[in-house]
Amino acid sequence: MTDKDMIHFFVPMQRIPSATHQMKKLVVGRDGKPHTYEPPAVKETRALFMASFTKFRPAQPIMGPVALTTKWMYPPTKLHPEGTWKATKPDTDNLVKMLKDVLTSLGFWRDDAQVASECIQKFYAPQSGIYVQIEPLDDD
Repeated sequence: MTDKDMIHFFVPMQRIPSATHQMKKLVVGRDGKPHTYEPPAVKETRALFMASFTKFRPAQPIMGPVALTTKWMYPPTKLHPEGTWKATKPDTDNLVKMLKDVLTSLGFWRDDAQVASECIQKFYAPQSGIYVQIEPLDDD
């Protein structure tokens, strides 16, 4: 693997969206079958991610296993100075689920099941936003 095979980008955001994939709602339709829908805040977050990540997608989906690193950087406050960890909601697993779904939809890879290694960090930083790194893993 070479550095050129790795995809990495930073998307600055004044506010990291707090709506997560977990917030999908389940309803029972008139047909008696369960259906899910995304509330407006979740739809807005998905649209923001789609618009923000589109320009970084590869020409072809990555094949094989990948390592995914995401860094969720929040604006510091008096209570949470720069460089400290964010140990409050949203949970890291909820944050990354929608991001992975969007990366799949955009063709970064064929299926998010290809993510064989994952590092998710959330902390306070002077520039808020989301850093994403996708690294193909050797499958030897």
